[in-house]
Amino acid sequence: MIDDNSKHLLERIANALDRMAPAEKKINNLDKSEGFVYESKSGLVRPILEINRIPIELLQGIASQKQTLLDNTISFANDLSANNALLWGARGTGKSSLVKAVHAEVILKTKSEQLKLVEIHREDIAELPELLSLLSNYKKYKFILLCDDLSFDAGENTYKSLKAALDGGIEGKPNNVIFYATSNRRHLMPRDMMENEQSTAINPSESVEEKVSLSDRFGLWIGFHNMSQDVYLEIVFAYCKEFKISLEQNILRSQALEWSITRGARSGRVAWQFIQDIASKQKVKIN
Repeated sequence: MIDDNSKHLLERIANALDRMAPAEKKINNLDKSEGFVYESKSGLVRPILEINRIPIELLQGIASQKQTLLDNTISFANDLSANNALLWGARGTGKSSLVKAVHAEVILKTKSEQLKLVEIHREDIAELPELLSLLSNYKKYKFILLCDDLSFDAGENTYKSLKAALDGGIEGKPNNVIFYATSNRRHLMPRDMMENEQSTAINPSESVEEKVSLSDRFGLWIGFHNMSQDVYLEIVFAYCKEFKISLEQNILRSQALEWSITRGARSGRVAWQFIQDIASKQKVKIN
């Protein structure tokens, strides 16, 4: 016979073991949203109310990048061959904005309600294989898996998990998932890390080859480069037209250039920050 004290102790042990067990990974309300965020701590793929994005036509100066990613995503949505894509290049040039805008555009073009955008954070990339396995259970849907600002620093080994996940191993990558990553680095790793590996390895070429081969897992490399002054101004003018911001063009041009000089860069992000400032001064609501 088990007395009350022993029973209470066993219940406490059982409850403690339940708390220690990994959270069951699941997706809530796939039909309720177009966008989701993977939360590693809770094990949930959580729906979000509204994806933070801008219309694709407002993304200026990246026409070829836009068309390449759009064509690839339409192929994926139509059950045709498509590649994982690495969008790399200068900060603030519209890499993640393009992924989100393309997702919306493909839904519009294909009338597909089954194309979902799922974001996984860079710090959770080691759990990518498990997430892919989870998404593969929902064959009715197609998932664009986005990791924004993906890169690896010295001493990190999680890039090996990414390599294995992109290759798919003997099980293969799920047909209903495509992986898009954005990064400031073409090979996802800093040059000094690669050079250090080369200088200390017994076979330097093999050590560097292992790390460079990570970016080779992406069938598409889409480069984004620092933009010219003319393209920067095109973006500013397009935003003003879209949001009906009235300002004499010479004054707008002068203020936009001054803004970019104070920020030390010309990019889509800088243009958007300038528009937010101008809109607030003119009491124009743009969000």
